[in-house]
Amino acid sequence: MGKATLVVMAAGIGSRFGGGIKQLEPVGPNGEIIMDYSIYDALEAGFDKVVFVIRKDLEKDFKEIIGNRISQMVEVEYAFQEIADIPESYKTKYIERTKPWGTGQAILCCKDVVHEPFLVINADDYYGKEAYVVAYDYLVSEHELSDKIQIGMVGFILGNTLSENGGVTRGICKVNDEHMLTDIVETKNIIKTETGAGIQKEHGVDLVDIGVPVSMNMWGLYPQFFEILETGFVEFLENIGCLDYTKGEYLLPTIIGDLLQKETAEVQVLYSKDKWFGVTYKEDKEKVVSSVRELIEAGIYPEKLF
Repeated sequence: MGKATLVVMAAGIGSRFGGGIKQLEPVGPNGEIIMDYSIYDALEAGFDKVVFVIRKDLEKDFKEIIGNRISQMVEVEYAFQEIADIPESYKTKYIERTKPWGTGQAILCCKDVVHEPFLVINADDYYGKEAYVVAYDYLVSEHELSDKIQIGMVGFILGNTLSENGGVTRGICKVNDEHMLTDIVETKNIIKTETGAGIQKEHGVDLVDIGVPVSMNMWGLYPQFFEILETGFVEFLENIGCLDYTKGEYLLPTIIGDLLQKETAEVQVLYSKDKWFGVTYKEDKEKVVSSVRELIEAGIYPEKLF
């Protein structure tokens, strides 16, 4: 078995644990949170290291909630995503910034602790077992020699990733006959409709094919990708002036989409038919709890996970 690391993006967790922070809401019968199930599936698939991307001020509480427990089963490292973790020349320019710089910066923070192929996931999304199996197999397989950056993306069916309680953000994908990604558009406010799915806009709803493949920020990457992120982050900071510099984000789907347009990357789409669930909205919790219970009753997970 080859070595591969799971990178869990959790820096978006709020500063007050146990006070309704959605990523830390218990959803399992013994207080398990969604991250527990993600890590369980990843370890079963073959991953042998977990890196949590968090904020430094959350380190103590995060370790008490989940980190110390997981470190008893697998190697655990931490990377810290901070607003001020940008090149010195930009710190004065963006002194009023109050939120992290997005998923691209989150992964860049891992460059000193990740030296092997790695899979990126969100902390508050349940992806299902199949996703980790196909991602692990891709990461530890040999790829044909190419001058292009090799990337794997676990693709989900849009209809399996919608919330009953409001709009979600998904990367809508175009995929060719060879299962290679040709384009990805980060799309906000995708909602369920009576006939399928649509994008909620000011003028109404634009219908979307419910069977279209989408990205859920589950990317299979290699350490050389950190060089791309580092160069791109400086370019992003340099050009953000034309955006709202307090809110603009350096996002993985946009970064990878740009690489596709420049024809400097190849992205293989790895399909999963599993149904997503997560706590995009507080109202989602009841559905997540019942979904976990159904998986336990079906024998997918044990009653006590760890």
